[in-house]
Amino acid sequence: MKNYFLFLALLVLTSSAFAQDNQTKQDSTKTEKLDEVLVKAVRVEATSPITHTNVTKEQLAKRNLGQDIPVLLNFLPSVVTTTDAGAGVGYSGIRVRGINAQSTNVTINGIPYNDAESLGTFWVNLGDFASSVESLQLQRGVGTSTNGAAAFGASINVLTDAVSKESNGEISNSFGSFNTRKHTIKFSTGLLNDHIEIAGRLSNISSDGYIDRARTDLKSYFLQGSYIDDNTLIKAITFGGQEVTYQAWKGIDADQLDEDRTFNPSGQYTDADGNTRFYDNEVDNYNQDHYQLHWNQRYNNKWSTNIGLNYTYGRGYFEQYKEDEDFEDYDLTPITIGGETVNTTDLIRRRWLDNDFYVLNASANYKNNEVDMIFGGSYSVYDGDHFGEIIWSEFASDSEIRDRYYEGNGKKTDLSFFTKATYRLNDKVSLYGDLQFRTVDYKTSGLTSDRVPFNVDETFNFFNPKAGITYTVNTDNNLYFSYARANREPNRSDFENNPDVKPEQLNDFELGWRHNTKKFRLNVNGYYMLYNEQLVLTGQIDSTGDPIRSNNGDSYRLGLEVDAAIALTDKFSLQPNVTISSNKNIETFESVNGELLNLGQTDISFSPELVAANAFVFQAKKGFQISLLSKFVGEQFMGNTENSDSKLASYFINDISITYEWKPKSVFETVVFSGLFNNILNEEFVSNGYFGSFDFEDSSSATGTTTGYFAGFYPQATSNFLLGVTLKF
Repeated sequence: MKNYFLFLALLVLTSSAFAQDNQTKQDSTKTEKLDEVLVKAVRVEATSPITHTNVTKEQLAKRNLGQDIPVLLNFLPSVVTTTDAGAGVGYSGIRVRGINAQSTNVTINGIPYNDAESLGTFWVNLGDFASSVESLQLQRGVGTSTNGAAAFGASINVLTDAVSKESNGEISNSFGSFNTRKHTIKFSTGLLNDHIEIAGRLSNISSDGYIDRARTDLKSYFLQGSYIDDNTLIKAITFGGQEVTYQAWKGIDADQLDEDRTFNPSGQYTDADGNTRFYDNEVDNYNQDHYQLHWNQRYNNKWSTNIGLNYTYGRGYFEQYKEDEDFEDYDLTPITIGGETVNTTDLIRRRWLDNDFYVLNASANYKNNEVDMIFGGSYSVYDGDHFGEIIWSEFASDSEIRDRYYEGNGKKTDLSFFTKATYRLNDKVSLYGDLQFRTVDYKTSGLTSDRVPFNVDETFNFFNPKAGITYTVNTDNNLYFSYARANREPNRSDFENNPDVKPEQLNDFELGWRHNTKKFRLNVNGYYMLYNEQLVLTGQIDSTGDPIRSNNGDSYRLGLEVDAAIALTDKFSLQPNVTISSNKNIETFESVNGELLNLGQTDISFSPELVAANAFVFQAKKGFQISLLSKFVGEQFMGNTENSDSKLASYFINDISITYEWKPKSVFETVVFSGLFNNILNEEFVSNGYFGSFDFEDSSSATGTTTGYFAGFYPQATSNFLLGVTLKF
């Protein structure tokens, strides 16, 4: 397979060279737009009937002091973010309209980034990636057809750094609370001989975390070589790095939340003297390297094409100290010591992932005054090994170091074709259509980490139509309406928890109004998302902290989103947004004290009815900006039964962001000073958690069974700060 992709890469380079010799020369200013072709197939235009928000490089840079990309997007409409370590560095997550990461499609330069098996997005593997982002677009709802796993309520597509015409360099350093540090070096040669650019970045981010021992060490790199001509852009890109993160995914219970909200139970064990200790290497250690090759070609004013190739190599493990483990759980033979049979032991284990991911994308774009049409496809192959090792054991039995006590494999192929077009009917009305066919084949073999045989052999065929209309009232106003269907396959954990799990389906209706003038921008959008067999979060988590999902029959999300930008004066502006929603399971059943109860209509887990944000921006002068950033998240349930013990309280947090750009007369082009003061009112809040139930025998109960409940919480940091300086030359 690797040789196959190398062959395709050579074919692309050879074909592009031929095209350069035969192309029709165009206006050289058009070359600046060739970078955008990388994401044209998965993005939408400003007037399309798809609900979306664009984020620029400059907007990200104002708060890019080491925190992960989800945290940098925290103030966008309908967004709720959380981090395991509590301070925005390390394992972080994002939910949009209550929809979690497993249902959010993420692409980088049009290449799928979601893990093919878990469908999750692990931003921790992209340390300081925001420093290499040119722009990103967050689409809410089903959105447009994209590559990889379907967008099931939201999608984030990222475009990496554009080609720079001028040579430049950048050194960035930031420091802050919890011993957080970020160090970044960037460079670009600019265009050499008007055609070739080489650019790169090296970064290191480390933090002790707000939660005890939740330390993070992220080393990352980004390197691209580009060839650009009037009508041709070829980019070879590699990025990746290593993350070592002390585990903090177990959360804490309600009592610990009151007594010591920074407590971390991960790594806890009892030594031979009965003392409580913590294993110092209870870490997640993962390496991920991406290799992309893109060729964009414009043939004339109407036709252009894009081909993208990708290979991703991921490997790593999480390590745990485990007490009193049964031999049989690790395929160990009981031993006899001093006449006594020993069949339990303390041990240290590593659970590994070792995977390869290959992608081929191709698209063609035809455009004239009335029609803008894109058609293309994507093909990906995933091959992932899962295995566990014992690296130390108090009683080793007949094992050898690094014996594998389980092994399994997952293989997944994903093939999709799409055609999408915008047709301008007249000066007022434009129509949008989008058809996608996607087929997914998923096979597993071997054992799970619990040493249970795991054999899946499923093929899914999905048809995802979308349509919309935009009506331009005048130069300042337009109205739009769209309908989109999405189908999505279960992930690996879904099959482990329920072999009969079903794929989920979503019908999404969006109705909106956009008003845009120089001093006032307003977007109003109403949505109705009707689900069948939605894989909702049950509230529980697995042994790695990932949320467990299950089909829930029929459900819906009905909401209103409003976001605006208001220029009060030349120096003061407001940027508010608010989402009001109702998110319901049509019918919910729960076993309580041995009896199955129909609870009727209940709230969907992790779906607050009110989410609001605002940025109050003071532009003191050119290059000097102070912003007060506010975020409110209403109360939400961690389960689907509306149990009071599963409720997360609402919270209201405020941050202050300060940037000052100084232009010295020599040495440096600019020096940028940045400050970020988070949660300035010292709010003690929890943004995420888990909830579940268990039954135990109870003779006093009429059924002989009583149901108990448990809950875990992930507290977020109280007041903290980050300060940084960036030298540009």
